[in-house]
Amino acid sequence: MPMAEDLAPIEPPTSFAELRDRLASGSVRLPKRLKQVATFALAQPDEIALGTVAKIAEDAGVQPSALVRFGQALGFSGFTDLQAVFRERLRNQVSNYDERMLSLRAKAEGASKSAAFLDGLCESATRSITALHERIDIEAVEEATRLLAGAETVYLVAQRRSFPVTSYLSYALGKLAIKNVLVGSPMGTDPETLSFATARDAALAISFTPYASATVDHARLLAGVGVPLVVITDSPFSPLTSAARLWFEVVEADFQGFRSLSASLALAMTLALGIADLRRDASGG
Repeated sequence: MPMAEDLAPIEPPTSFAELRDRLASGSVRLPKRLKQVATFALAQPDEIALGTVAKIAEDAGVQPSALVRFGQALGFSGFTDLQAVFRERLRNQVSNYDERMLSLRAKAEGASKSAAFLDGLCESATRSITALHERIDIEAVEEATRLLAGAETVYLVAQRRSFPVTSYLSYALGKLAIKNVLVGSPMGTDPETLSFATARDAALAISFTPYASATVDHARLLAGVGVPLVVITDSPFSPLTSAARLWFEVVEADFQGFRSLSASLALAMTLALGIADLRRDASGG
């Protein structure tokens, strides 16, 4: 099977949105290392826009030459032309909010570290929510809501950083009288719990890079027995997408290496409220 670098020349994407759609479509076949670059680029577009080749390669876990080959695989002459697309995206995303935050930081020189932490975390959370609001496909959200609302039991699957999302979602669904099972037992009995799931149920799985192997295994197990699966993840190259009936890409902005769950929680609660609303309509309540 020919790899991306063996294919005939293609026209490079002219915008980040076009680049992202091309990668997500699967029309460009990439070898392992270039797929690794693509995953990093979609998850960390600001780093691609602003970083040096050496730093980006180090963070992505590849050799600098892989960045050049990745650009060429997409039709660019090299990495510099590819980077220009990411820089244009960054320029276009500058908003009045960003300008206000920059002004606040300039005025807050010498302020307490707590103020700086709050400032940075609020900014990253706002970026995350804004990106979700701009990118989300509402029709897909409505389809996912219908799928989950029709389930006898909703299985909630996540580990590590993603677990707080399913944990809170389980609480919310319980309050809304929607039967659910939170997967993540400290006793290691998750496979036994999942063995009760059938095609009459549905599942929501959440994982972000580095993907929790248990979440991937549980999602594949559920999909393998015909349980419809909705996924929240951070890249078209996530190992969860292949098992999903529907999947949503959510990329949380970071502050000093820490990522909030603001956008993930917003989407999860949108699904919870939508499920409750559909159930209420169906019951005539």
